[in-house]
Amino acid sequence: MLSPVCFRSRFRFRIDPAFGATLHDPKPIRPTASAAAQWASLVPFIAGEARLARWAALRPATAFAYEFIRFGVKQAWACLFGGMMVALIVATYLWYPRGAVLARYDFLFLMALAIQAGMLFFKLETFDEAKVIFIYHVVGTLMEVFKTGIGSWTYPEASIFHIAGVPLFSGFMYASIGSYIARSWRLFDFCFTHHPPLWSVYLLALAVYANFYAHHYMTDLRLVLFAAAAVLFGRTWIHYRIHYTYRRMPLLLGLFLVAVFIWIAENIGTATRTWLYPHQLGLVSPGKLGAWFLLLLISYALVTIVNRPQTLEQRELKAKLQPASV
Repeated sequence: MLSPVCFRSRFRFRIDPAFGATLHDPKPIRPTASAAAQWASLVPFIAGEARLARWAALRPATAFAYEFIRFGVKQAWACLFGGMMVALIVATYLWYPRGAVLARYDFLFLMALAIQAGMLFFKLETFDEAKVIFIYHVVGTLMEVFKTGIGSWTYPEASIFHIAGVPLFSGFMYASIGSYIARSWRLFDFCFTHHPPLWSVYLLALAVYANFYAHHYMTDLRLVLFAAAAVLFGRTWIHYRIHYTYRRMPLLLGLFLVAVFIWIAENIGTATRTWLYPHQLGLVSPGKLGAWFLLLLISYALVTIVNRPQTLEQRELKAKLQPASV
């Protein structure tokens, strides 16, 4: 019978207070539940992957190559929903027939629904992840209605499935961000040091969301919100495990890096004329990175509803209490 576990390594990891996780002490480590076990469609591959991992660990070069590839595969799996949406945007821009009975935006909306249903049916997505997607879809659509109403950006094509001129597929673009964070959290086994209380994270997220609306009528508090985020998360480190070893980075840096990739995806959206900014001549302004960073604070707060932050010590205790493979 296949057991959903994999071995971390024959090496024990230690968290160095100055430099993060390093490999030390060649002693056996108890097996830990594979992140793949959370998606039923991946369970059949766990045993084979564990054998490959043990072979790769025999030499430093193969261990490094294996971890590098594993990082890329995990990122691809985390981006599954968003990646398919971006691929659809590009494909419909290049090949969708002009003048078709079903408008391009409506096709994107129906395909987004089909992808969502298919991921749940084939167990490529958990229901917890679907909850985040639904909540973020609502949050994003409400903001889209407001922003397009005041002319911040436009959707130049016609559609049937829309609210106040906002095509419904647009909410799925926001939802894909929440999906990415929720999936990454489990894939990379996130844990934290110096994480602020969740009530403070939720208050900051509410303030950020309110400012997206209010700054059109009063002073933009963006700089204040950046400062609040720096105070709140300035000491927070995120620890993530690609394979054997916990590595770490400042949480604020991680959120900024994600914002950069969202900005790249946003440029794809405008290049394919899926949405347009007034007076845009080339790339979307790099100033939008700040807006996406703030939006990621909302995304992060929503994901913590289903994925509660744990300390590194809590995660280690949980690993020790897991039953061994049988």
